[in-house]
Formats: sequence, C-alpha cells, structure tokens
Amino acid sequence: MTVTRSSRAESPNWATVQRSLLLLPGISTTKAKTVFFLFLLFFLIYFSSLLSYSGKTLLSAFLYLTGLLFSGFGLRSIMSHHGGKSDLSFAATFGCSAFAACFAELCTIPLDTAKVRLQLQKSAAGDGVAILKYKGMLGTVATIAREEGLTALWKGITPGLHRQCLYGGLRIGMYEPVKSFFVGKDFVGDVPLSKKILAGLTTGALAITVANPTDLVKVRLQSEGKLPPGVPRRYSGALSAYSTIVRQEGVGALWTGLGPNIARNAIINAAELASYDQVKETILKIPGFTDNVVTHILSGLGAGFFAVCIGSPVDVVKSRMMGDSTYKNTLDCFVKTLKNDGPLAFYKGFIPNFGRLGSWNVIMFLTLEQAKKFIRGD
Repeated sequence: MTVTRSSRAESPNWATVQRSLLLLPGISTTKAKTVFFLFLLFFLIYFSSLLSYSGKTLLSAFLYLTGLLFSGFGLRSIMSHHGGKSDLSFAATFGCSAFAACFAELCTIPLDTAKVRLQLQKSAAGDGVAILKYKGMLGTVATIAREEGLTALWKGITPGLHRQCLYGGLRIGMYEPVKSFFVGKDFVGDVPLSKKILAGLTTGALAITVANPTDLVKVRLQSEGKLPPGVPRRYSGALSAYSTIVRQEGVGALWTGLGPNIARNAIINAAELASYDQVKETILKIPGFTDNVVTHILSGLGAGFFAVCIGSPVDVVKSRMMGDSTYKNTLDCFVKTLKNDGPLAFYKGFIPNFGRLGSWNVIMFLTLEQAKKFIRGD
C-alpha cells in the first residue's frame, strides 16, 4: 500500500510546534522546520554556555544573524544532485550545517583535545632519553582523564561550538551556491572535481577568517594541562580567554595564526566537502547503492581520511602557533618544527586526528543529510 507524504505520521511534539509556527504570517512548512532546527542549535549552544558564560554572547549574535538570514534576499542553494534546484533557502542550509557541525563537535571533542596535546607535546630530556608524557590517542585520553578529570576532555567545548556555529554553518552553507557560481547557472551534469575543490577552498578560507578568534581560544583552552599546586590557570573559561587575549595582546591577537589557519581550513574543507561530494556521487552510480545511511557513512569516512592526509602538516603548524606565541610567523614555526622534531612531527597525532575527523565527518554528514531531509519533508 502506498502511503502519501501528507498522511505520514509525525510526532505530537513536532506537530504542535509546527502548527504554532504556521500561525505566524509568511511562515511556510519548510520555514517552520528551519526555525525548529535553529532553536535546537540555540539550545545546544545555550547548554555550552552553562559551562561558560561566553556562550551567551554568541546567542545574541546568532539570533541576530538568523534574523538577517530570514529577512534577506531569499538566497537559494543550487544543488548539483540530479541537476535540480534545492527548495532549501540559505538560512535553512546554514541552520542545518551549523546544527550538524555543533553536534559532531560535541561528540568528538575528547579526540580533538588528545590531538592538540599530542601536537603541542615537546620532548623532555631524562637521563639522555626523550620522555614523552602523552603516548597514542587512547593513552593521551587516559592520561588527561586520570590527571585532570573526565571533564577536561571537553576543554574548549564552548569556543568549539562557537567555531562550528560560524565556521561550520558558513563553509557548508556556502558550498553549493559557490560551486554553482563557478560552474555557471546553466550547467547541467556532474560538476567537475576541480570546481568542487575550488568551491571548498573558497568557502573554507572565507569561513575561518570570520571564525579564527573562536579557534584560537579553543586551542588555548585545550593546550592547558595539569598545573602545579598554587599556579593559576591563564583563563577561567572562554569569555575570560577572549577578554584576556584582547587586554594583554590586543584585538589583532585574536587572529593569531590566521595564515596557517586559512591554509589548513581551506585545504581540509576542500578535502572534506569535495571528497564527500565525489565519493557519494561515485557510490550512487554503483548498482544497488542508494542515497541512504550506508552511503553517507562511507562518504564521511572517505572525506575524513583525505582531509587528514592532506591537512595534517598545516594542522600541526596551526596548533603550535596558536598554542605557543614564541613563533614569529608560519615559516618560522615550520622551520623550527622541522629542525627540532624532524619531518614526522608534521604527522604527530595522525591516528587521533583521523579518529577525530573520520568520526566527526560521519556524524556531521549523517546529521546534515537527515536534517535536510527533515526540512524538505522527504
């Protein structure tokens, strides 16, 4: 028996919310669902603000941005899939992308904390033998939990969610429109891989330029390990970090490491989005495969692997520059790292980085695909 979309059962809670939203003038079903997802994102960030007051600053900015998006020019994302146009507005795409990125961040930030500690780790001499405090992904996670408590694994979650809301929402939300711009509005067929990479590089660079301060604060908070008794922490939380950096180092310091950060995020964004797009497109051409969860998982794993292989060296330089202010510039950091720690230092934390990015991409793309389907009513 065929069930029409209009007869599909919906949860009572969502149905109540949707009916309430539809009472507002000019609100369609798609917009109602978009508002619902934006409010989910709102409460996700508010949850992080319970740990640090700084999240409340973002809430005001986020709501203002949301208002601008909904009252804007109705920019539409052009979907390459089947050569058709999406019924999702830029606001809807931004909301889905930011929500998916924040949810993935919340799930995987312990691995990111382990990755940052491994990348910033420097050898200590002991009886002529190099001593490393952190060894491997699981060993690093266990050491942090044992010495600093389990909650230390979620250090930097507040600026992490700040970052994903801005960076994730913009880089993913702008990807389809920018890709369509590069191929032209009358283009029909599969988009060339070169255009996908170019779109990923562009949106990654633009998005991280806006979100760099949140990335800096996140790394600073994550890099602080267990301190000796009586030694105060540099920052008590995300808001403290923002204000302390501005007060002691100036506003421009919030964009410390912007050069390697643009390089890192543009490259990784291109690797993630272009490879996900390409792998998914290839899988869907194989008989028996459809646009379902299995396809999304395989595409997400492929995106994470390519991103780590390509972006790991610039990721290490970025983390070191943000965690240690003694480096003069990107080249200085690169040369000193190569000289002092050798070429393999650029792939420090590779396994936790892949574990983090692989799982992050799977969770993010799965959530993103389901969020888009929910809003479209598929």
